[in-house]
Amino acid sequence: MHGVEAELKAFFIFNQKGEVLISRLYRTDFKRSIADVFRIQVVSNSDVRSPIITLGSTSFFHVRINNIYVVAVTKNNANAALVFEFCYRFISIAKSYFGKVDEESVKNNFVLIYELIDEINDFGYPQNSEIDTLKTYITTESIVSSAIAAEESSKITSQATGTTSWRRADVKYKKNEAFVDVVETINLSMSAKGTVLRADVDGHIQMRAYLSGTPECKFGLNDKLVIDKGAGSGGGGGGGGGGGDAVELDDCRFHQCVRLNEFDSTRTISFIPPDGEFELMKYRATSNVKLPLRVLATVTEVGTTQVTYIVTVKANFNNKLSATSVVLRIPTPLNTTSVDCKVANGKAKYVPAENVVVWKIPRLQGGQEITFGAAADLTSTTHRQVWARPPIDVDFQVLMLTASGLIVRFLKVFEKNEYNSVKWVRYLTKASGTYQIRLNFG
Repeated sequence: MHGVEAELKAFFIFNQKGEVLISRLYRTDFKRSIADVFRIQVVSNSDVRSPIITLGSTSFFHVRINNIYVVAVTKNNANAALVFEFCYRFISIAKSYFGKVDEESVKNNFVLIYELIDEINDFGYPQNSEIDTLKTYITTESIVSSAIAAEESSKITSQATGTTSWRRADVKYKKNEAFVDVVETINLSMSAKGTVLRADVDGHIQMRAYLSGTPECKFGLNDKLVIDKGAGSGGGGGGGGGGGDAVELDDCRFHQCVRLNEFDSTRTISFIPPDGEFELMKYRATSNVKLPLRVLATVTEVGTTQVTYIVTVKANFNNKLSATSVVLRIPTPLNTTSVDCKVANGKAKYVPAENVVVWKIPRLQGGQEITFGAAADLTSTTHRQVWARPPIDVDFQVLMLTASGLIVRFLKVFEKNEYNSVKWVRYLTKASGTYQIRLNFG
């Protein structure tokens, strides 16, 4: 984040009355009275909606959090994204040191805050802001606000006594049921030649537990499951040592109820679930992603007055399954006057306001291949209009399929009253505006 484009002239923290709690001026041509300008223009002005206020050549960037304003002041043409990144980075560092960021915690930790801002900002230029690195040499004792302290102490108590803070013990149901939904959103960017430029999956396992007492649940995932130890590194080769059919996950996050002691050896998750609905696990997959729909689009320009399309869609999964709510948005040139569509499946309609043909297919069986043909008539223009040739966007959902290959091997419920419980597991892979295929111009 180094560079003139993110040079700060001043940094302030105000409370909601407009009083200055923290102040750092980085240039001699700035007086502390600059703070009065922010107080009048932003704090005292109920009409302010923009997070950036520019007066002359001075810009105030502010982020409001709880009952304080974090304010960075720049001159000239600063890169707004970098200035806001600095403000949010400061907030996340402060959170990691003393929990909640509010007026009380700023007043309690002002010595530490000055140390931090001087470390992450060198005379107006943003510098190193890696939390782990900072913690190795900024070791000033932080003071955690009373509310956070109470919360922390209740966590410690629950760990020591073994009680589960997220669940009451007296929950009762006539019918004991547990529903597990594995929901994956697939993101795809494919070149006109059919090369995958990017394919990844954002997944989460959602659970609804309607179980009496304090049940212990055991939940098993694929045997060949590789968890990326360098979580967050993305990428990942063809299976990370687990073989080509291994399921490789990055960035796994679990609910606080989960005990992971058996996970490394048996891929089993043990937990006492909260009552009702909660998110058990979040993950990403960037390797061995299975693409549910294959789309091939060929576009031919006929002189300057027509463009013809042939788009083929193939359902790339088991024929016992089907994709539903399939919608393709096929882009048309800006000077299109009308489009003649020919489809044997679903309905296709030209939407002039959006420069697309929308092709809706209610259901597509696994293994099925369908085709769209169209001719778009163009108005002749004296100079050729530059068309950005945006990709085809595909939306769909497929029940009982995961693009990552993740499966739930078993779900068991143990409770001292040994009641019978009914368990349901569902899978859903979907795409919504994130599955894109570039047009191949023949």
